[in-house]
Amino acid sequence: MIVQSYLSFEGRAEEAIEFYKSAVGAKVDVMMRFKEAPEQSMITPESRDKVMHAAIKIGDTQILLSDGRCAGKASFSGISLTLSADTAAEADRLFNALSKGGQVTMPMGETFFANRFGICSDKFGVGWMVINGKPMD
Repeated sequence: MIVQSYLSFEGRAEEAIEFYKSAVGAKVDVMMRFKEAPEQSMITPESRDKVMHAAIKIGDTQILLSDGRCAGKASFSGISLTLSADTAAEADRLFNALSKGGQVTMPMGETFFANRFGICSDKFGVGWMVINGKPMD
């Protein structure tokens, strides 16, 4: 069994995909637009070019996303995605890229469990935790 995240960007999915490609090296596996759906009776002219479904790969993880109902501001309350970096420098780079234009909740720093750990929300409101963990004995 696999559990996958499915994020609804309410009209900003394509912008988010481009941001994640730049910030964390995401690769697009699949992208389908509403205009490609076989049944068009519920598709509005405004949503035709929006993302109906996409799958991106960040590292070894696939994340699913869409524009949802294109209803305005997306809400990602109560959930965070976590990136595990191989080095402290990589953790810093990823954190800085993801937090650009967003909000830092916990600045990147050393903790008792990690060489580097920080919490932020990106410019779309998606919560991220970035960690370069310490070896556990």
